[in-house]
Amino acid sequence: MGFPQTYRLDAVRIASGRFDDVIDVRSPSEFAEDHLPGAINLPVLDDDQRAQIGTIYKQVSPFDARKLGAALVAANAARHISGPLADRDGSWRPLVYCWRGGQRSGALATILAQVGWRVARVEGGYKSWRAQVVRRVQDLGFPAPVIVLDGNTGSAKTAILSRLAARGHQVVDLEGLANHRGSLFGHRGAQPGQKLFEGRLAAALEGLDPDRPVLVEAESSRIGDVILPKAVWQAVANAPRLALQVPVGARAAFSARDYGDVAADPGRVQDIIRRLSSLHPAARIEEWLRLADAGAWRDLAEGLMRDHYDPRYAKHRARYAERERATVALADLRDLDAATVQVEAALQDFRRA
Repeated sequence: MGFPQTYRLDAVRIASGRFDDVIDVRSPSEFAEDHLPGAINLPVLDDDQRAQIGTIYKQVSPFDARKLGAALVAANAARHISGPLADRDGSWRPLVYCWRGGQRSGALATILAQVGWRVARVEGGYKSWRAQVVRRVQDLGFPAPVIVLDGNTGSAKTAILSRLAARGHQVVDLEGLANHRGSLFGHRGAQPGQKLFEGRLAAALEGLDPDRPVLVEAESSRIGDVILPKAVWQAVANAPRLALQVPVGARAAFSARDYGDVAADPGRVQDIIRRLSSLHPAARIEEWLRLADAGAWRDLAEGLMRDHYDPRYAKHRARYAERERATVALADLRDLDAATVQVEAALQDFRRA
């Protein structure tokens, strides 16, 4: 039998392989708002139980609250051990945390340690993790030099960055972390909350090699509903840029393929188009609605690019014109592997310049 050790998070990331599971014992609502990357939620008190204990603490007595809390924690711990943890063998090593590394994590960690598992607790709990996240994304930002891949809407920037990552380049996929493609039609489902996004971003930044450049996609300060933290946004805004130049027809064809999930819901497309009515003539809006109704996705994409995205992106590009160091002209986007090779060659010249 043993007792839990205290583990201090010296960096935002948790040492790979040091722990088999990271266990967040906070309530489901706390976990949903934010948690350490890769953590699983085994609450020692659920949301209703936590509220009940708090009421008793204030209205009856701290002793009665602690007594009921101990009974509930023990019952929940027993369910976790006989349920989600039933297949863990004697070599399993978990890391446990709660809000401040106090009673909730201490209670479960002590029980797990008495079973015989080598358990550790996060010193300072989630609160210490969050403080490090904020420091990394708001104050420190990228630990490596940043290069921004730019280009008009539909230039396959995300797809090319993914292929560059597979070829060994350092890439931070901001849109992937935000679960949003960064455009009117970029919704992919539920986005993480701001805190959860920042935690994922901090972990990605901590994993970078500071001696190698990191590639990111050109973004505004907001990706869907999440906002790029101060230091990260400043690094993106001030970084040198490599711009993709792709004809509008090729970009429209690529977008019609890439946004197949959007095309599967014409009603949603039309709702988004109607939101643009204050920015465009009525006849243009009606034409876009007609194309959406007909399923003419390539023609719709080209119309949106010519009359909505490209004029607005031109203003964006003008703000960062002095940051543009090189361009890559791509005639089409049918062979993304070949396009990636072209971009990779340009990056080599870019870095030598």
